[in-house]
Amino acid sequence: MNLGTRTSRATGLLLAAALLPLLTSCGLTGVLSPAEVRADAVDDGKSASGPVDCAKAKCVALTFDGGPSAPTPKALDVLKSEKVPATFFLQGKGHTDTYPQTVTRMAAEGHETANHTWSHKNLTELTPDQIRAEIEPVQKDIEKATGKAPTLMRPPGGATSNDVSEVLGQMGLAQVLWSVTAKDFQVKDPAEIKKRVLEQTERDGIILLHERYPATIPALPGIIAELRKQGYTFVTVSQLMSPAKPEAGEVYRP
Repeated sequence: MNLGTRTSRATGLLLAAALLPLLTSCGLTGVLSPAEVRADAVDDGKSASGPVDCAKAKCVALTFDGGPSAPTPKALDVLKSEKVPATFFLQGKGHTDTYPQTVTRMAAEGHETANHTWSHKNLTELTPDQIRAEIEPVQKDIEKATGKAPTLMRPPGGATSNDVSEVLGQMGLAQVLWSVTAKDFQVKDPAEIKKRVLEQTERDGIILLHERYPATIPALPGIIAELRKQGYTFVTVSQLMSPAKPEAGEVYRP
């Protein structure tokens, strides 16, 4: 992709990102769409890897933040039963250090594991060394549990900036934001979570949920069934971009 095309696309995406209530990006430029980087890779003659070609299929990525925690195995049970892959953005303190066996299970069952920081701090308020301190322990925990360090991360609250991107790029990480949020942390009714997700979901979307909240896992079967009825295929974030690959230092959002 040439710089002019990329800059033009990024401008439009930044305007869209401004509508996301939880996104507090400070001085951020160059946000990329997974669908557009995928299309550019196809135009370059590359072919999708894996079982799904999202250039042809109507894909959506289901993602979870803030685990693993005690309820996470129940979420994994649902995903296994429904044959749905997901991307888990994992938190460190009280999570990856406490439930390593759950992280191992995620990878073994075909899910993508990614970084969501050690203690969920706003990265835009930290120094480069403090950012690294939030990221490195989680990288190590996930690598120990799965044999592979993550290449994706999600900044807490979606708060990021060019300075944050630079540090994460040096650490080999790309950032992934979202296009659908049920705000399940404030909802006690599974039906309401399902309704919010279905109202916002479009092709190539990235859905944000938190499996630790009590109404989220009960909402999962209905969300999956209805989106499948609408013709969606579930993929991980990296599969959504294929044949493009996430690049360190970049920020991706539908």
